[in-house]
Amino acid sequence: MLRANLLMLLCYAGLAAPYSQAQTSGTLDFNVYPYLGDVDTSSAFTLNIAANLTDRLSYFSLNNLSDADGDGSFGDGIDYFTEHNLRWKLGENSPLDLTVQSNIRKGAENNRHRLGVRWRLNDTDSLRDLFARHNLSYSVNLHAVQFDHEDAHVWQLEHVFRFTLPQISDRLYVSAFLDHTFNEDLPRGTPSDPIVAEVQMGYRLFGDFYAVAEQRLNEYRRSDVNNFTLGVEYIARW
Repeated sequence: MLRANLLMLLCYAGLAAPYSQAQTSGTLDFNVYPYLGDVDTSSAFTLNIAANLTDRLSYFSLNNLSDADGDGSFGDGIDYFTEHNLRWKLGENSPLDLTVQSNIRKGAENNRHRLGVRWRLNDTDSLRDLFARHNLSYSVNLHAVQFDHEDAHVWQLEHVFRFTLPQISDRLYVSAFLDHTFNEDLPRGTPSDPIVAEVQMGYRLFGDFYAVAEQRLNEYRRSDVNNFTLGVEYIARW
């Protein structure tokens, strides 16, 4: 899976290079979670990949691995979920992006693809100073069209934010996402319009290593909807 993700990233970069006036940059964000709280099958490893491919084209993916049977051995199989996003900024100074997203999940009929529009509120002229004063970045992505096996018109709102707390410590950050999906055909007992969310607090220990704590919410689960995890993060930048 990692090899495929890196291959996709290299292909995007290769296609974009002739049109770029800016040097490609990005991050590899590795997260390992030795403590998984009440849900042993929750994600034990996450790799986030972010890259600016041109002045207006960017790529982001998240890749989650978890123990299928929850005994910590990974002996009977690995569950995975990976999400790929390609984003095209509408104009040089526009806060809006056109987006393409692909979700790939273990199991039959679990893959889906989405088209949408992303609004980076902190890059909006009238809001820029307000967000800068609070060291906050925030975006919302309307995934208006979804392609998968479902007949219903499924759509999603994705919220992402990150802020730092220099008044407390320049080593501290808080980041989060919230996915709110509408109009799905769901099994009995699953809440309508379910939410999946994570809030992560990170503290830089030294260099590019961080201690992290996450509060996770997954309304697709029938029990243990909330879960708390502890882990270690390493960020490589280029």
